[in-house]
Formats: sequence, structure tokens, C-alpha cells
Amino acid sequence: MLIGGLGLGYSLQRVLALTGKHASVQVAELLPEVVAWNREFLHAVNGALLDDPRVKVITGDVFEVIRRAPPSSYDAILLDVDNGPTSFVQPKNSRLYDRHGFNLIARSLKPGGKVAFWSACEEPGFINSLERSGFKTEAVPAKAHKRAKRCAHVIYLAERHRVAKPAPGSAA
Repeated sequence: MLIGGLGLGYSLQRVLALTGKHASVQVAELLPEVVAWNREFLHAVNGALLDDPRVKVITGDVFEVIRRAPPSSYDAILLDVDNGPTSFVQPKNSRLYDRHGFNLIARSLKPGGKVAFWSACEEPGFINSLERSGFKTEAVPAKAHKRAKRCAHVIYLAERHRVAKPAPGSAA
């Protein structure tokens, strides 16, 4: 699995809680200060997440990690690097949300693999963009916290279509 964006470590914490002892989780964080901050100031909050043997921290651009990944590298990619597909933390992050970025993501996912894009709000047209790039997509409303009265955020889940198997007796 690849997580784009370490932040406060909540996504990593949840992924580790849900995966088995043989899981492999890469975390790409652009800012070395965020990694250092997690190690120094949040160690007591997150436990030793970054020292877990299942975790590999990559200080760098998640787009470049995806671009360099061999085909079918990941079962899942979680992207929480921006406020959504139109509100970027850095302008170059727009590369993650265009057709070329979607193609790189699809190539790096195993057949049936999924990518999740966190968004601060609903993004009209984003599902259509993902579907035009060959993903089966859904929008999942998300609360900011358990006791929130309404869902303010959206997580876009996109599944890479499985490679079709040739019919029995047909030429492959």
C-alpha cells in the first residue's frame, strides 16, 4: 500500500491497525519537517508508527513515487496530499488529478486495486474524470469526526478495472 501524505499519522495508524503483520506500507511525505515532527513531537500520540517494520517512509513527492513504481506495485493508494482535486497545496500536485496522473496511478495498481482521494468537499465532475480514465468510481461522504452531525468531506474511491481474461478457446 502507498499513502500519499503523512500529516499527523492518522491514516497510517488506521492502515496498520487493519492490515496484517506481513503488510508493506510506503508513506510518501514531501516535507522532511513533517516526518521529523512525527518522530519527535507525535511519537507518544502515534506510538512508533514510523519505526514499525511494515512501514517505509519516503521523503519525496508521491507523484514521483507513483511514476517510478513498477507496474502493479500496489493493492491500494491513499492520497491525502491536497484539499481535493481542484484545491492544491502545491500547484504541481495537479499532475495527480489529470489523465496522465490517473494513467500512472492505474499502472501502479494491481488489477482490482483501489485508489482513494480525500477531498475537503464535493468536486463536481471528478467522478466523470476518473471514469473516463477507466476507473470504476464512487464518492463516499465522510465526517470530520465520529460525533459530527453531517458529512463535510468526500472520499473518492476508484478501482482499477481487472484485466479481462480471454474466453476459453479464444486466441490470446
